[in-house]
Amino acid sequence: MGVHSILFLRPEQRAAAEDAEAPDCFRDLHLDQVVEAVTAGRSEYRLQGFFHTPLPDLESIAYRHEVFRDLESTALEAVVRTFADRMRAVRGQLARAAKLRYPLQQERWFLEAVATYLDAVGDLCRALGGLDLRSRGFQDLRAYLAGYAGSPGFTALAAETARLRQDLAGVTYSLHIHGNRIRVARYAGEGDYAADVEATFQRFRRGPTKDNRVDIRDWPEMNHVEAAVLERVALLHPEVFGALHRYCEGYRDFLDRVVADFDREVQFYLAYLEHCRRFSAAGLRFCYPDVSDRSKAIAARDTYDLALADRLVREGRPVVCNDFALRGPERIMVVTGPNQGGKTTFARTVGQLHYLASLGCPVPGTAARLFLCDRLFTHFEREERVENLRGKLQDDLLRLREILSRATPRSLVIVNEAFTSTSLRDARFLGRRVLERFLALDLLGVWVTFVDELAALGDQTVSMVSTVDPANPTRRTFKIVRRPADGRAYAAAIAEQYGLSYERLKERLAR
Repeated sequence: MGVHSILFLRPEQRAAAEDAEAPDCFRDLHLDQVVEAVTAGRSEYRLQGFFHTPLPDLESIAYRHEVFRDLESTALEAVVRTFADRMRAVRGQLARAAKLRYPLQQERWFLEAVATYLDAVGDLCRALGGLDLRSRGFQDLRAYLAGYAGSPGFTALAAETARLRQDLAGVTYSLHIHGNRIRVARYAGEGDYAADVEATFQRFRRGPTKDNRVDIRDWPEMNHVEAAVLERVALLHPEVFGALHRYCEGYRDFLDRVVADFDREVQFYLAYLEHCRRFSAAGLRFCYPDVSDRSKAIAARDTYDLALADRLVREGRPVVCNDFALRGPERIMVVTGPNQGGKTTFARTVGQLHYLASLGCPVPGTAARLFLCDRLFTHFEREERVENLRGKLQDDLLRLREILSRATPRSLVIVNEAFTSTSLRDARFLGRRVLERFLALDLLGVWVTFVDELAALGDQTVSMVSTVDPANPTRRTFKIVRRPADGRAYAAAIAEQYGLSYERLKERLAR
């Protein structure tokens, strides 16, 4: 198979990703923060579209896993980074050439850009030939580069580039300066007058002298005098500068598409791996998830919200990890517990894991088994907007109806605190009706709610509870565990702590 892309198994996938917008779930799941952190410092590669495009099948995900695993090799990563640095230099030289005013100078910078490119490709080809590569992506790239670097077109370009650089280095000329006039002439074996000048002034030297040298920066731009001199030198050597002009015209599109695409696409992997390593010092791990498009038995161990963890690690604060699992007929985790106890973070984590898995990326945690969903829907609280003249309850209902109309049995739904604007009785009724519709679709999901009864709708729901410190119920642990909803027990613990339980009140009233 010829190499199409180190990132996409099929060419049509790349075309769709080129300018893809962020999915609707991005902001709710804080994936916008994740992608911004991952791609920081790499704006020149325009990677966002790649992160906005989930892969449609398991083979494409496996393709990226293979490339990620290969890049975990220090030797391969060093080779790729060296290549990327040189390609960055090529872009810099071309950009500089485009900004210069004088055509002859532009052509000289263009020649250097091509020379840098040839070195980058040649060295990458040789280095890959000596590495043990397991992924289809890198194996195909190695085969492609071997053919490309040995092709008549590439070797002819390399030979002409080397010859031109040698010819330009051999150009000689003489400058005759008299007053404010400069005459440029062919070099005719004139002597080096520098030695004569130095000898003439040698007798005026009286011991060590003050060093009056100044640092003159090497600007790429020429002034008009230098440009005029260069033009006349070119007139004296038309064969060399004519060949340079024809070379620039003939090789204007010297960059190979596959090589250029690789240079850009491999940054997706390097950026993500760099981001993952930021968490290792805090003891946080990533794993390659086992992704299925059939089994809805999902699970993860020691997982965490990647956006929140990034902030906490930067601040030197601990990150709480959680586990979850759905087995057999179980489809939706109903999360209850005290406010500010990590319920929303847990829901975001489940969504992030599935989205990152659909990109073919390692996910936060020590182990994960995830489902390749067709769409990821989120329903998070929105502020009321005057322009749509809708109250929160109406807005909740309309948005959930939209999700229900588009969701399929292969979708994942994350609902966070719906129906908070209505009474408990109405929230219980509406929540139950919507949840039953989700369960009828047999889709996967997480439902964060203050209505404990929703956690016990049947075999398809699993109750997950945000826990508190038993010794101090006001202190959240941010651990989400699988157990029956216990909102009342939590309230009883608070009451007990402050001496307001039925027994304590009864004792005090009896005194």
